[in-house]
Amino acid sequence: MQIYDELVWRGLIKDESSPELKDLLNKGGMTFYIGTDPTGDSMHIGHFSSFLISKRLKNAGHNPILLVGGGTGLIGDPKPEAERPMITVEEVQHNYECLKKQAEDIFGFEVVNNYDWLKDFSYIDWLRDVGKYFNIGYMLNKDIVRRRLDEGITYTEFSYMTMQAYDFLHLYQTRNVTLQVAGQDQWGNITAGIELIRKKLGKEVYGFTMPLLTKADGQKFGKTNGKAIWLDINKTSAYEMYQFFINSEDDKVIDYLKFLTFLSKEEIEALEVLHREHPEQRAAHKALAREVITFLHGEAAYESAVRIAETFFKGNLKDLSYEELKQGTADLEKHIIPDKAPLINTLVAIGACHSNREARELISGSSISVNGEKVTDLDYALNKEDAFNNELTIIKKGKKYYYAINFE
Repeated sequence: MQIYDELVWRGLIKDESSPELKDLLNKGGMTFYIGTDPTGDSMHIGHFSSFLISKRLKNAGHNPILLVGGGTGLIGDPKPEAERPMITVEEVQHNYECLKKQAEDIFGFEVVNNYDWLKDFSYIDWLRDVGKYFNIGYMLNKDIVRRRLDEGITYTEFSYMTMQAYDFLHLYQTRNVTLQVAGQDQWGNITAGIELIRKKLGKEVYGFTMPLLTKADGQKFGKTNGKAIWLDINKTSAYEMYQFFINSEDDKVIDYLKFLTFLSKEEIEALEVLHREHPEQRAAHKALAREVITFLHGEAAYESAVRIAETFFKGNLKDLSYEELKQGTADLEKHIIPDKAPLINTLVAIGACHSNREARELISGSSISVNGEKVTDLDYALNKEDAFNNELTIIKKGKKYYYAINFE
């Protein structure tokens, strides 16, 4: 399958600037760029779905450049609902360095910073050399601008389009970049760059966008309970990422396999059949977790995540290292109790039971475990010296409810 047909099959093309694009992509040899602004110090899984396309195009014979916008990041791309908070020059530079290293480590491609060519422009030069090519009516017609007009959009936000358009022009002139790829919310900025190059140089360049990866309710993919799934393993552990994918929506998991993995059409279609006929096996979810975590963090991190998940399911907590236990309880609320607190009182205090009577019934019925051991003694007290690393105690109620305890 040629690259254009594969991208279409995977659902990775939404808008395209020219009917010539299909032949150009299949031919190979284009230099293209894809970018992000350094608004944070790590990419998240939403970025991954976009940046992964650079690897697909590279494998098809194209030449990728990854742009981290140290210049545009100082301004901020307009958001649909409100102005984006500005961040300091120091924050942007720190975030740029973090994202640059992350992009190089994950994808191995060259990274450029648009601050390098935007910083020396004077206001007069910008208006004469760039601004004169932008028609206000054209800019007002862009979706993101039009949606903000009633609520108000600042001149700074309004001008962002001209900066991203200039990036395309600069990279065309200095690096022979003829293609820009981005998420669908960047279509207006892509076409602005295409128009700028056409008006200023009389040359034809191209662009296409990818649909934003979303959940069934339209929420952006990559967040769980309002928390982003970061690519930095120190911000989102391999186990947290594993749990995110294992619990992803059944009716979206095949789309996620197409967007986020290099599994072939035949492999994904086989998983789709298995998923439809035996959803309880969660084969598609497991394949998704395996492919993404292994690509990002390696096989050892994936195997550790699986071991944590299986151990918590079985309850054999002492088989895990302290670091793995911390990963497994990262999303649990940490309850603080005094040393030697009675288990019955603690179960009520942490919300595991509604009353002392219920707590006694669960303990007597062997439904409570402490640090992987069943407790049936009604006089049992929780001791700091029995905690993992003298810090963490884990209570399990029934088959699946866990509570994390720290001592005063």
